[in-house]
Amino acid sequence: MKKTKGTLILLLTALIWGVAFVAQSSAANNIGSFTFNAARSLVAALFLLVFMEVRKAFEKALTGKLKKADSKRVIIGGLLCGIALFSAVNFQQFGISVYPDGVASSGRAGFLTASYVVMVALCARISGKKLHPIVLFSVVGCVAGMYMLCLSGGFSVIYLGDILVLVSAVFFTAYILVIDHFSKLDSIKMSCIQFFVCGTLSLIATIIIEKPSMDVLLAVWLPILYAGILSSGVGYTLQMVGQKYAEPAVASIVMSLESVFAALAGWIILNERLSSNELIGCGIVFLSVILAQVPEFIKKGSEVKQKTGWKSSSKCEYNIEHRSPNL
Repeated sequence: MKKTKGTLILLLTALIWGVAFVAQSSAANNIGSFTFNAARSLVAALFLLVFMEVRKAFEKALTGKLKKADSKRVIIGGLLCGIALFSAVNFQQFGISVYPDGVASSGRAGFLTASYVVMVALCARISGKKLHPIVLFSVVGCVAGMYMLCLSGGFSVIYLGDILVLVSAVFFTAYILVIDHFSKLDSIKMSCIQFFVCGTLSLIATIIIEKPSMDVLLAVWLPILYAGILSSGVGYTLQMVGQKYAEPAVASIVMSLESVFAALAGWIILNERLSSNELIGCGIVFLSVILAQVPEFIKKGSEVKQKTGWKSSSKCEYNIEHRSPNL
């Protein structure tokens, strides 16, 4: 039940991130990468700080005391997450910005970013975690679906942007694994710290490299608020909560639906058309996400049979041996 709960939370996260692409696209032509990520991260940090204060007031009013937290580990986790997130989002945005004119930058970047699904699965295997064959098959299906959705035209030339976006995928992989390592800590506090770190580092880079004016920020205030509060403040915090219950490999597959939701949001909100290949790609990714949940249902079925003492119909009756698959 907990892993199903985690999957649903991550599904909501992917939906929020997917719709946020509309906000990010509308801001991209008017504001630099570091400036946008600094603004959205600091907005997210302030939003979560206010939320924590409200939560603290409710806890004190209801129970008369506050929960003790492992402050040192929360700070360490938040710092590591913030550094990984700063590297990931800015490498990705900078990679998109250096593609030559006429190149389908969003499609290439979307597919290459989705390669973190494979990287997370490989890291899980290297670290000694056994992945169910169905999950591995889901990884392959997810990548194939992302290829059809984002890059059905194929790769003819490798650009600098491709390399930078692949580097961002490595940092997204590290980000997911760091969250998994600190998954038992207070998600909201750790998320708040990560956004202060990411926002501060982006702000330093903004001052040195981009030097934006207040007029530029005011021109894109709505996309910044949406990306800051919903995509960052709510979305990334939900990711931390969802990963408390879901395995990193399965979590990465579910979160890859971000690109599918982005395509559908563009279709619905911006009236962008989807080709037959893109629609098929969306369908394959959806099926891969569903397939990745099958091992958990198999495990539940085995546990139910064991608890209820289910016996075979043969003359020699015996309890079924419980063999839950290792994810």
